[in-house]
Amino acid sequence: MKLGFIGFGEAAFELSVGLKQEGLEKILAHDVMLDHPTFGPQIKERAIQAQVELRSNPEGVLNEVDVVMVAVPADKAYEVSEVLKLHLKKDCIYVDVSASTPVVKQNINKNIQEKNAFFVDAAMLGPLPVYKHKVPISASGNGVDRLIALMTPYSMDITKVSENPGDASAIKLVRSIYMKGVAALYLELLEAAHEFNIEELVLDSISETMDSKSFKETMNRLVTGTSIHALRRSIELDGSIQMLEASNLNSVMSKAAKNKLERLATFNLKEKFKGQKPDYWLEVIKACKEENTILSS
Repeated sequence: MKLGFIGFGEAAFELSVGLKQEGLEKILAHDVMLDHPTFGPQIKERAIQAQVELRSNPEGVLNEVDVVMVAVPADKAYEVSEVLKLHLKKDCIYVDVSASTPVVKQNINKNIQEKNAFFVDAAMLGPLPVYKHKVPISASGNGVDRLIALMTPYSMDITKVSENPGDASAIKLVRSIYMKGVAALYLELLEAAHEFNIEELVLDSISETMDSKSFKETMNRLVTGTSIHALRRSIELDGSIQMLEASNLNSVMSKAAKNKLERLATFNLKEKFKGQKPDYWLEVIKACKEENTILSS
């Protein structure tokens, strides 16, 4: 089995290192920055380190491989598929690992189907420097079963989501709301804690709360409780915002949370739930959806 990469950045490098250790003999790669004065030498050094053969053009990769993993920036993914489809072999498995939207993945799939190749929308759900080729991957599209059959012997962790291109990317992008959002929230929290010299007290207090239950249990408690206490909590958060602004600290995350809570308060879910916190977060989401439908009609 021969594997190719279009785009040889961190993702392709880390995957290649791991797969070589598993015994995958032939890995080829092309990167548009290969001759760049700054980035070219780094790409070449990584290729040597990962024992990957570089090619000067995309067709030099596509003419030889059974599977091509396209690891390019999300805003270039469709454009790249337009170029690559000209050189795709029949039955080649085209794996797009970019963080593109479901619509973009669906459009890329249309390009690939024109060449009677197989498409996989692959979402890598973990840090590659840690997991390398064993990074958990959610995948959708008509080529997933074939990809799993080829790559499982090399210890890749690929889970089939569906046959529909875009479904896997939806998982990654929805997950990113939390993973990227919470990192930004941490920054705002830590800036404030450091400003008031209360880092350890704040972190210990939050740790005690967050570590006492599982993520799902804590998430459920916070969402269901907030559904009937949204107005009070938005008012409390306003105090946090005033404190940050008085200290010339950025409060963009706190303001966004306050806006979300204020909108939730307009739904008057406390009355809908008769003052009783619902048991499950899905009840809250369904109630919000109903209210949004009413407001938009």
